[in-house]
Amino acid sequence: MMHPTAIERLTRRRFFDKVSDGICGAALAYLLQESGLGGTPPTAEAGQPASADAATFDLTPKQPHVAPRATAVIHLCMQGGPSQVDLFDPKPALTKHHGNPPPRELTENAVFENDRTGALMRSPFQFNQHGQCGAWVSELLPNIGREVDSLAIVRSMYNVHPNHEPAVYKLQSGQTFPGHPTFGSWIAYGLGSENQNLPAYVVLADPTARLPVNGVENWMSGYLPPLYQGTPMRPTGSPLLNLQPDYDEPSPVTNAKRALIARLDRAHRNRRPRQPVLDARMRNYEMAARMQLEATQTLDVSQETPGTLSLYGIGAKDTDSFGRRCLLARRMVERGVRFIQLFPRGQAWDNHSKIRSSLPGICKQTDKPIAGLIRDLRQRGLLDSTLVLWGGEFGRLPIAQGSSASGYRNAGRDHGPYGFTSWMAGGGAKGGTVYGSTDELGYAAVENRVSIQDWHATILHLLGFQHKSLTFERNGLDERLTHQFDSQVVTGILA
Repeated sequence: MMHPTAIERLTRRRFFDKVSDGICGAALAYLLQESGLGGTPPTAEAGQPASADAATFDLTPKQPHVAPRATAVIHLCMQGGPSQVDLFDPKPALTKHHGNPPPRELTENAVFENDRTGALMRSPFQFNQHGQCGAWVSELLPNIGREVDSLAIVRSMYNVHPNHEPAVYKLQSGQTFPGHPTFGSWIAYGLGSENQNLPAYVVLADPTARLPVNGVENWMSGYLPPLYQGTPMRPTGSPLLNLQPDYDEPSPVTNAKRALIARLDRAHRNRRPRQPVLDARMRNYEMAARMQLEATQTLDVSQETPGTLSLYGIGAKDTDSFGRRCLLARRMVERGVRFIQLFPRGQAWDNHSKIRSSLPGICKQTDKPIAGLIRDLRQRGLLDSTLVLWGGEFGRLPIAQGSSASGYRNAGRDHGPYGFTSWMAGGGAKGGTVYGSTDELGYAAVENRVSIQDWHATILHLLGFQHKSLTFERNGLDERLTHQFDSQVVTGILA
């Protein structure tokens, strides 16, 4: 007989972990099979709450407002601030005026005094024209350069803050402070998922580096139900910690346990309506059970051909990590995941010093994998329905930072939120397009300026949403990704 204190310590989950042992487990499996509970594992539909209003918070596929051009998004989140004047926005005038102070009229709107001090610095890298469109791309990105006819390059992006943390919040959520849903969460909320065995929103960060700036807040769901937040997955080994059980058991026992837990969960949920955190936790437990097989298969790149692995640079020292995650993004799109977000290693684009050596390093890590992703999506017929996004929270100033008398050898560039470059490919974006421009020195966007909220509105438009109509009620207000800003779809980059 079990000691009374042991009974007091026996939780519901411990009971189900232990009850499958020996003859008790066999008897329980038999009884549950007889009662119809030991068959197939419960589906997401079986776990829906009885309350109709709460049942809308799920990941079943949803229809957008109009027919979409894109059904999935891969966001190559280049946090740190890639330098536009060294990558996609060549400036002959910057070369001409190298070493001179920047004209006061160009820097009059600078937020900080440091943003207007120092000497102008030409790019140490050469630019070449590529493709039928003739777009200029730096020698540091030769592979992406060969894909320019698939890119809609926006040279006139701007952000509202020169520091990483607020600018990243703005990029991810449309506001410069935490607590708001990221645009990946909005997409998962609006579209649901085509695959109920994988998360709708997956994050692939570098497993060897610290988390990006703002940490897990980059993929949090804010005031949206937690069901829509991003799920970080590891590109090698087990995709999630503790995904696989520590021991083997007969499948009827596993199915019976899941069915009974689901039944108890529904009873618990029906007594506590309108609890989105509780709803999300239950859905996540259910998905975790279904993920045990599919997530492991999705992340198994050994099924790919040697040619495909080489296309992404997998196996090579510099490109293996980012290339592997780009390939996983393609495999997830194939399996119905809606939004995949990739982060590079650390703050590799934050080139405050030694840009001559630090910028080539991160370009070498990402150039071939990104070009390989675009080519692979195209040859599989997925590029037309997959929107690929590239860019950071801001760019860099055309002014030298930490320059020296030895020809700016160790100089870098400070944060430049006033004008920078991002690009889109596939999913309804107009390939071979160069949209907007910065001033003659690359300091600020001046023609066809594109705000972060314009960028968000355009992404939602390509996914079939009217950005003002994708809303979530909170405290009597209809919240939306573009908030109350005057946001416009950038029609000039639409196919």
